[in-house]
Amino acid sequence: MILPIYLYGQPVIRAIAQPVEKDHEGLAELIENMKETMYASDGIGIAAPQVGESLRLIYIDVNVLADKFPELKDKRLVLINPKIEIDEESKAFTREEGCLSLPGIHENVTRHSRLTIDYFDENWEPHHEVIEGYLARVIQHEYDHLDGHVFIDHISPIRKQLIRKKLNQIVEGKVSCDYRFKAYGVHKKKR
Repeated sequence: MILPIYLYGQPVIRAIAQPVEKDHEGLAELIENMKETMYASDGIGIAAPQVGESLRLIYIDVNVLADKFPELKDKRLVLINPKIEIDEESKAFTREEGCLSLPGIHENVTRHSRLTIDYFDENWEPHHEVIEGYLARVIQHEYDHLDGHVFIDHISPIRKQLIRKKLNQIVEGKVSCDYRFKAYGVHKKKR
């Protein structure tokens, strides 16, 4: 089922997500719904808070970027209760980011290029991996959602001031999206 995307301004977007319990009722269905929602919204990653669930759960599919980044071919991940450690010694890159919860906003964000991650997959198999390159950026972006952060938290105060009007419009639901969304106090269907 395709769920509405919760937009900037919704309290769940700024909340610290709770760990997922192994016996969490409806977990497989939630993961499937997150996948469908992300694909329908043309995203490459989605965190549970973006569909209104304050849980430490992420789905990523970066295969669409494989032409530009061959190492991303067939790369799909379900990350349950991930824990990351960013390698502060790795090279930092600045790239433009956007977010389904902040439609119409794209800003340059600097992130480190390597991290270590521990997580469980959808079968509760544990994983410990070192991730580099563009996938490390995507994981950091989605992981921010689990801690109540969004990518604009990484931009300068001046840039944030310059997009203040757009942010207010998102909070008020005065945005145009090709996907269903839930703004603070407003629920809109796909136009």
